[in-house]
Amino acid sequence: MALPGLTRLDHIGFTVPDLEQAHAWLVDVLGCEYLYAIGPLSSADDWMSEHLDVDARTVLRQLRFYRCGEQAVFEVFEYRTAEQRTAVPRNSDVGGHHVALYVEDLDEAVSWLRARGVPVLGDPTVSAGPSKGQRWVYFLSPWGMYFELVSYPDGKAYDHDRQHFRGDRT
Repeated sequence: MALPGLTRLDHIGFTVPDLEQAHAWLVDVLGCEYLYAIGPLSSADDWMSEHLDVDARTVLRQLRFYRCGEQAVFEVFEYRTAEQRTAVPRNSDVGGHHVALYVEDLDEAVSWLRARGVPVLGDPTVSAGPSKGQRWVYFLSPWGMYFELVSYPDGKAYDHDRQHFRGDRT
């Protein structure tokens, strides 16, 4: 049985070391729309630890919401706490992750990022199998978080032959 009432992904939240730097990058490089901010927030009791799984004395300096493209909403946090870990997990680490953004012209987007000094990891990769028709490449934010550009203007093989590429659901 699936989660009752689930209809879509609402937002993606992540923590950054410097919210002003992240704001500039999200708005000026990715073209996200700044929506609103909340904070600072802190609590004299255990609310922070009970609800956010952070040290009870943590200060949430601010969180900001951004819309990126037609669908993605980012909830971006900046915390202040003595116990904060600052190492960004690699993709192979437990908790490693990336945010994939769809672009219409991958080559143009990669050139645009590189011209602005954004670290792009290698050249675009051409996918095979169920993802045939897709090309992708990773790039890094100033705080080291992984992002990915993907493009499949004619769809993926899966879109054209779902029966053949059906996943094993056992």
